[in-house]
Amino acid sequence: MRSRYSAFARGLAPYLLASWHPSTRPDSLEIDESLRWIRLLVEGVEAGGPFDAEGFVTFTAIARTPEGRLEQRERSRFVREAGHWLYVDGVEPA
Repeated sequence: MRSRYSAFARGLAPYLLASWHPSTRPDSLEIDESLRWIRLLVEGVEAGGPFDAEGFVTFTAIARTPEGRLEQRERSRFVREAGHWLYVDGVEPA
């Protein structure tokens, strides 16, 4: 999760696509350069340990936009394949 946040903050679309599960990965990804990501708050982690094949991370990412503050809150689902964690999808947490 932290590596994907860092990739968003640094505008590394190739890394984001490579760490996205093929079943949900878009063909391309445009990073909004007007966003300045400034903070990641990891609020919860479920599973995702060394013996798990799936895990969830609930987070809030905070960015600055030309219009002001932006917060993105999500519960992301990851799966481990061939020893690598891949982002599958995310929903707004309850």
